[in-house]
Amino acid sequence: MSCARCPLALLAVITALLAIAPAASAKGCSIGNERSYGTTYVTKISVSGTSCRSGRNVVKAFHACRPGAKGKCGSTKGYSCSERRFNKGPTSFDSNVTCRRGGKTVKHTYTQFI
Repeated sequence: MSCARCPLALLAVITALLAIAPAASAKGCSIGNERSYGTTYVTKISVSGTSCRSGRNVVKAFHACRPGAKGKCGSTKGYSCSERRFNKGPTSFDSNVTCRRGGKTVKHTYTQFI
């Protein structure tokens, strides 16, 4: 029995699996003491391509790099970092941070009281 469309179907399945593979490799990390990172509260940490221990170290270095509560850090420990702040108010804000170095990614969310 021959299947003329089988190679195309197989290619479609492989393409779909490759598209979701990076998302599947990201993992959430335990935070420990959410106030021990140099900011008010770190509420979430996830990593891809690196360990949770290394991810927590990047998060601590990121917050040590920030000059004061309103400061930002563009890079730390060889990672390039970007930040998106939201829920901005007169006394606090929340922020999503993504730090990347090659195939390694560390993401975290924090709340900062000003």
